[in-house]
Amino acid sequence: MQFIDLAAQQRRIRPDIERRIKAVLDHGNYIQGPEVFELEKRLAEFAGTKHCISCASGTDALVMPFMAWDIGPGDAVFVPPFTFFATAEVVSFLRATPVFVDVDPQTFTIDPQALDRAVEAVRKRDASLHPLPVAAREHQLRAKAVIPVDLFGLAADYSALLPLAARHNLLMLEDGAQSFGGRRFGKPVCGMGCHASTTSFFPAKPLGCYGDGGAIFTDDDDLAEVLRSIRMHGKGVDKYDNCRIGLNGRLDTLQAAILLAKLELFPEELEARERVAGWYSQRFSNVSGLVPPALPENCVSAWAQYSILLKEGRRAAVMEALRQAGIPANIYYPTPLHLQSVYIGDGYKAGDMPVSEKLCTEILALPFHPYLSEEDVETVCRIIAEALA
Repeated sequence: MQFIDLAAQQRRIRPDIERRIKAVLDHGNYIQGPEVFELEKRLAEFAGTKHCISCASGTDALVMPFMAWDIGPGDAVFVPPFTFFATAEVVSFLRATPVFVDVDPQTFTIDPQALDRAVEAVRKRDASLHPLPVAAREHQLRAKAVIPVDLFGLAADYSALLPLAARHNLLMLEDGAQSFGGRRFGKPVCGMGCHASTTSFFPAKPLGCYGDGGAIFTDDDDLAEVLRSIRMHGKGVDKYDNCRIGLNGRLDTLQAAILLAKLELFPEELEARERVAGWYSQRFSNVSGLVPPALPENCVSAWAQYSILLKEGRRAAVMEALRQAGIPANIYYPTPLHLQSVYIGDGYKAGDMPVSEKLCTEILALPFHPYLSEEDVETVCRIIAEALA
């Protein structure tokens, strides 16, 4: 059994992928070819935004808006600790200070009330209000931005986050890398109304290419223009006029061609993901000792993963039972970001982010993809139920 079966998808669309790749080989525009701009147009329509700026990776997608906003030393950026490292990495890369904010125990996305306390703590330099890194305790940082993460397919609570960010004058960068295709209150991920939103096309994502790729979405015309400049070494009026510091951050034309083929199938696959998740949740409804993923009202998940919670001490036994049956399972994430070794010097300690720390001891991701059969789901659920019994 595959954890994620990319080969099954490829078998369905390989002729279309090969046709599109051949078209790129025929016209030879490997950098910024027509497929790139066609993809950007179609992605913007999908997300309901004015602009889509494709780029070389999901990490580039996160760092480029911060470069456009001149975020750097002296700026505090609020980040959940229960996510992939890149979300905080881009903040540190620009020498700004990540301030970690715990997540909601049901959705695993950033807790708006905790964010409110964290912003006040930074402004007052008062770690009694919310745990702060050393830099925020010793210096007056500017509360500049927040990066909500749409985790495992589920959008964060933007109905609470957007007015909170407006009240605190925070720039909001939506990290939709795991959740493109999801919706909340009828709005699509990457089209929630943030200053900018990002996604990743890493192969394991719901919409993935065959390498690295990413995209930024915005309704801000001026920001879009700057982002297009940044992704081409800070290009000005021509390629040898550099008006700002930028990146070599372009999406390859070949990857754009592959994504165009996959985009045709994407709505159908989102429906299949929801169906597979339903099979899991139905079978787990009467299994004691585990908690299936929550789906808040008015939410449609893209189901990037299906992750259950197991009480501390039970996860190892379940993983061993699955391993003996030849079934893969993964832990996303084993260590929260504030306790990663790179941030030890920031002064965070165990207990500062109790929800995230507890999740890291209980979370377990099960095999999940649009082509998983109901029989395979039944097998996984049976083995887990037997292990817990």
